[in-house]
Amino acid sequence: MYDCRGTRLGTVYLAYAPASGQSAMSRALTAVIRDVLTRWEAPVPWWCYVTDAGDNETGYYDHVLRGMTHPRTGAELEWVRVVDYYHASERVWTLANVLFGDDPRAAGWAKTMRKWFLRPGGVNWVLHSAAAFRVARTLTRAQKTEYDRAYAYLRNRMGHMDYATYRRVGVPLGSGVTEAACKTVFTQRLKLSGMRWTKEGAQTILNLRVVLLSGVWEVVYQRVLAARPQPTMEGYGASEPNELGIAA
Repeated sequence: MYDCRGTRLGTVYLAYAPASGQSAMSRALTAVIRDVLTRWEAPVPWWCYVTDAGDNETGYYDHVLRGMTHPRTGAELEWVRVVDYYHASERVWTLANVLFGDDPRAAGWAKTMRKWFLRPGGVNWVLHSAAAFRVARTLTRAQKTEYDRAYAYLRNRMGHMDYATYRRVGVPLGSGVTEAACKTVFTQRLKLSGMRWTKEGAQTILNLRVVLLSGVWEVVYQRVLAARPQPTMEGYGASEPNELGIAA
């Protein structure tokens, strides 16, 4: 959640062990969005979907988000969809390497194009420049494949690369928070020296970890206690919050 100045106010973390299609993650994210909308009493905030525009991310937008309605009013939600600026920039570097090879001009052209991205209509200028240099080059089959793939990525997603407008209104340009979460949630806890995990064991730790990082530990812990019968045998008690917090 960001304020109108682009300052991050808070983050809800979700994490699931890798799975084809990430259906569990999609269901959980949808539930979070609907829960926020159900509880939200102020004017409806802007909803921004910032991703690298991969197959799973695009499929989720097309099949779930694009037709989502407000759970209380029934009004269709309006989304600002953004292709991550840094992933788009990677395609620019691919184009530069194909067009210029080892020539020092490759780095200069790529850096200039990244700046153009941030101007009104910037992606159009990038594509026109790449096409102009392409005409003067004779590419190998492998180079042509690389060029076509990178060029098509930018051309097909240019409607979601209006970075000048996004900056002006405070919309994030990149999915850096999500990328950083991969390290914060997974790597720092699950990839320590000598660790091995089953899918079920890893998911148990991930469940604890996202609750802790999302700042709702005490609330969730109390709800879990209230929902489960507590042992009464002398000398045996429920796990303390601190014990589970250490595990997370």
